Amino acid sequence: MFDLGFMEMLVIGVVALIVVGPKDLPGLFRSAGKFIGKAKGMAREFSSAMNAAADEAGVSEINKTIKAAANPQKFGVDKIREATKIDPLATAKSSGATDATTASETDKLRAEMTEERKATAKKMSDAMAKAAEDRIAGEKAAAAKVEKAEAARLKRNAAARAKRAADKAAKAAEKDAK
Repeated sequence: MFDLGFMEMLVIGVVALIVVGPKDLPGLFRSAGKFIGKAKGMAREFSSAMNAAADEAGVSEINKTIKAAANPQKFGVDKIREATKIDPLATAKSSGATDATTASETDKLRAEMTEERKATAKKMSDAMAKAAEDRIAGEKAAAAKVEKAEAARLKRNAAARAKRAADKAAKAAEKDAK
């Protein structure tokens, strides 16, 4: 829609700051955000209404037909199947294929390599699980380190506050003694 880069946004922000002022700027941005949200909602609603109307009119079916006609390879294969009256489902079932494709050398190779693929998939799954466990352990260790550092910081702050309070009390006692 708009092609605004970082510098353009920065210039707009500075101009808005100068013109509107720092007091009213958050309200302006809030109003602008609401307006943009409403505009996007209306655009989304319009787009979905147009898609629904196109679906009702059968545009998607026409689109599929045009795409099929535009793909000569698929169109030719479909015409050969129609001429020879080959049923892709029956051919696939007889060859042991699981999808509705015709039996080919690729399907035969897939059937032969099933165990090898299962082993590879298991190795990959185990490796990903180990990596995830390592990542989670690292995150927990980092969180523990942060908590420990935070506790030490709070302890130092409490000690510093106690020292300041003691110094203040000592000064007050010294001042009272004079």
